[in-house]
Amino acid sequence: MPNSGVVKYNVKIRFEVDGIVERADIIGALFGQTEGLLGPEMNLNELQRTSKVGRIEVTLDVKSNKSAGEVIIPMSADISTTALIAAAVETIDKVGPFNAKFALEAIEDVREMKKRLIVERAKKIVQEWAAKTMSESEEMLKDIYDAVKPARLTTYGKEHLACGAGIFESNWIILVEGRADVINLLRAGYDNAIAIEGAKISDSVVKLSKEKDYIVAFLDGDRAADLILRELQNTIRLDKVVRAPQGREVEDLTPLEIQELLKDVEPPKQEVRTRVKDRDKDRERERDRESAVGTARYRDRAAREDGVGSKEVAVVVEDQVTIDEPLAMKIKEVFSSINETLEAIALDANLQQRFRIPVSEVVQRLQEEKDIKYLVLDGIITQRLLDACSKAGVEYVIGHRTADIKNQYSIKALTFNQLRLI
Repeated sequence: MPNSGVVKYNVKIRFEVDGIVERADIIGALFGQTEGLLGPEMNLNELQRTSKVGRIEVTLDVKSNKSAGEVIIPMSADISTTALIAAAVETIDKVGPFNAKFALEAIEDVREMKKRLIVERAKKIVQEWAAKTMSESEEMLKDIYDAVKPARLTTYGKEHLACGAGIFESNWIILVEGRADVINLLRAGYDNAIAIEGAKISDSVVKLSKEKDYIVAFLDGDRAADLILRELQNTIRLDKVVRAPQGREVEDLTPLEIQELLKDVEPPKQEVRTRVKDRDKDRERERDRESAVGTARYRDRAAREDGVGSKEVAVVVEDQVTIDEPLAMKIKEVFSSINETLEAIALDANLQQRFRIPVSEVVQRLQEEKDIKYLVLDGIITQRLLDACSKAGVEYVIGHRTADIKNQYSIKALTFNQLRLI
């Protein structure tokens, strides 16, 4: 609706006329019968000239020799002036030769309407954004999971079904539809998933399911998954069924979404299998053997130009480690700075900071940097990270914990717990 000025209010007035009239008659009555009522400065034509009244709109309906409709007067004046105009229009009692009645229906605050439209549009924008993007923290988590988990992807049975290495030891498993689903669950921290790989349930899956105490099916949110679920229920025992949101696939879920969907999927407490007990006993014997070694000391022969010289690093029982005082104080300072930030700090031989970046960017950055001796990160020490550190000449890597390390090179990989920072 074209208006002059900045409209603040819309005055809506209903009218009834005892005869057949046209829009021009209604407009004429509005201007003619309100003229002079409130003084010359309050005439409608004067208010239009000063842009306090916009273009007046009239809707008209004629039935059975009677006319009825609505008048909309856009106002850019204050509420007091707007109310006076509305009251003046209500005094109109004639349109042409016919009796008429005008009554105020509403005064709408256009600004409030705009605010509501803005809020609704903002909600829609946020919803669309959330549906198409992943938050920065989720991206960082995904990068960390990517660095740790892919090495644990393996296969099972004569069909070579994709699975996580955890299915061989865990007393419960998660059945998913395909290889991409297994990889995505590894990123989310679940290494006990195995892919069904088709609607027909293979003999290997049936056999594995019989060996486990608890079976969970985690399927897509589509029609095809309904058919797979029916086949599963007719073939093996399922203790729990979890579905991705409607229209979503398990392989497309973020790690946080997977964890939310599986947070209540916990197998009931049962007697642990004998083979699991034997495994735990072996681990306990190994820990006892390591404790019996006692305190071992080795000398770091790398010369340093800062005058500190060579130093001793003592590996103490219970994995506690003691390092020289300047380095210990610097690592403590760095740890306080990066803890719970998912960031990493690199130091040179003089304990001077070379860079501070997100953990997900460290491997790439190490390919571009030289003279890095210490790397402290708010994350996990992985084989991929040690590979990059070895090529860059890094001697010390300190993080929260270590993953499955096959080749540590000559790098000293320590944890904050070993240094008694946690």
